[in-house]
Amino acid sequence: MPSATPTGRHHRDGGPRPALAVSATDLRKSYGDKTVLDGVDLAIPTGSVFALLGPNGAGKTTAVKILSTLIRADGGQAQVAGHDLARAPQSVRAAIGVTGQFSAVDGLITGEENMLLMADLHHLGKAEGRRVTAELLTRFDLTAAAKKPAATYSGGMKRRLDIAMTLVGDPKIIFLDEPTTGLDPRSRHNMWQIIKELVSGGVTVFLTTQYLEEADQLADRIAVLNNGKIAAEGTAEELKRLIPGGHVRLRFTDPAAYRAAATALREVARDDEALALHLPSDGTQRELRSLLDWLDSAGVEADELTVHTPDLDDVFFALTATTPEIPGQAAGHHKENAR
Repeated sequence: MPSATPTGRHHRDGGPRPALAVSATDLRKSYGDKTVLDGVDLAIPTGSVFALLGPNGAGKTTAVKILSTLIRADGGQAQVAGHDLARAPQSVRAAIGVTGQFSAVDGLITGEENMLLMADLHHLGKAEGRRVTAELLTRFDLTAAAKKPAATYSGGMKRRLDIAMTLVGDPKIIFLDEPTTGLDPRSRHNMWQIIKELVSGGVTVFLTTQYLEEADQLADRIAVLNNGKIAAEGTAEELKRLIPGGHVRLRFTDPAAYRAAATALREVARDDEALALHLPSDGTQRELRSLLDWLDSAGVEADELTVHTPDLDDVFFALTATTPEIPGQAAGHHKENAR
């Protein structure tokens, strides 16, 4: 995926293109005595996919609503597409597109009519609106269904139409709030491909999701939101390295070889029934080479060697547990390590 665009690149209107599509400092939001966002900081490079993970009620949708000008923050500052959220909300709205958890598609009219209505809302001329509509319907493989009522569309088709409507205004930043919720696996993978194509075209995507595989597949950077705070942020691989539990599993068929290896190796967990040993490991090439060299020098031959590393599920459960499971689990601590 494209890396962050350097400062100095220009928009089509000639203005400087910000290196950060979204930046936020100390965002806060409460409803009554419930704090939803408690000092959230964000820095999202232009032309990247940023995924915000978190359990239900963590504040993901609230963050999207604030950054897309739908609601006001109680405190903090933010810039979106180079515009101050508080001072220039109209400029922010002109630069973004938003697709919420629930489709904005009107099921009583056709897909084409939904698109043309959106073109009217963006004040496109009649000819321009029809041109953009035709292009986007083709791009999202909706031409054959364009004249049919949107209520007859499948879930995946409605989601594609929803994003196509979002793109009518040619946004530079798109907020996708759980865009694949309720979709079958094939439709979800199709949506992933659409998101990848958007980013390859220079669009920045801010994605909220509860599907950890989705974040792993798509996101350049991931943040985990819990109890109103960013619990950790980094690439998928950086986040996985925060979690202990990686190990190498050696399995033997020869009981003598198994006993020899179990006696010689330190910090090893034994499974006598399966003739398997578990050694703590971060799975790096250096550690594996050292282990293989030791086995060769000791004349011990394992019949099977497998590497097990924590995945995003492990990260998510550890960071959002009621009792923290990661030593030093402070937001600042993780941010520093992830950068």
